[in-house]
Amino acid sequence: MEFIDETAAKIMLAAQPGDSIRRIAQKIDGSYSWVYEWLERLDEAGFVRRDNGVYIENYEVRDRYRDMVGALSRSVPPSIDDGYVIPHFADMPFAYTKIDSVYVWTHGGYQIARGHDDYPIFIQVRDKDVERWTAFFDEFGIPSRIEERPDATDYDATVSYVLFPTSEEITCEWVDGNPVVPLDETIDHMMEYRVNYEPALEMIAEEHDCDIDASHEDPRLNA
Repeated sequence: MEFIDETAAKIMLAAQPGDSIRRIAQKIDGSYSWVYEWLERLDEAGFVRRDNGVYIENYEVRDRYRDMVGALSRSVPPSIDDGYVIPHFADMPFAYTKIDSVYVWTHGGYQIARGHDDYPIFIQVRDKDVERWTAFFDEFGIPSRIEERPDATDYDATVSYVLFPTSEEITCEWVDGNPVVPLDETIDHMMEYRVNYEPALEMIAEEHDCDIDASHEDPRLNA
């Protein structure tokens, strides 16, 4: 029973072959020291192996953790923070995109068009994985739609997911433990909806030394 623990479950579900301790800690939004301590215990129990990265050794135990977390999620809707952890449990590639690519690249510094009672999370997935993603979110009792926000009046949960399928392999960068579409793609999205993202463009331009005209002047006025 000592392994019936939230951190242990998140580690077992989020770890991908070769992940560093730091990346796992970032994925599950946990402290490095606490994740390190738990990995030592999971290693001693034979659930994981540490060998220039972390590897799952006992997939039966991992499946039981997934069953447990899924059952809990169906009974108690996940928080917004948990909403950014759960996709890491799916064992499929993904990247935060659209609103969430801006959110991730600004380190959570820019938020738009979401509230505490209606919080869709936008992720890019592979075409061939769409049905598996839908089934995965169903397993966790979380609403999901393809390229459109679920209607908040249709469900009680705060968190939902909007899937953006792509026929190409997903190209992502890692920011604060989150896979996110490349910065150039994120900037293109912001420029397309510039009026909504002007402050975020300023943040990105300053932090990443990008050549962006991030002034508040509406370019349409000069057209």
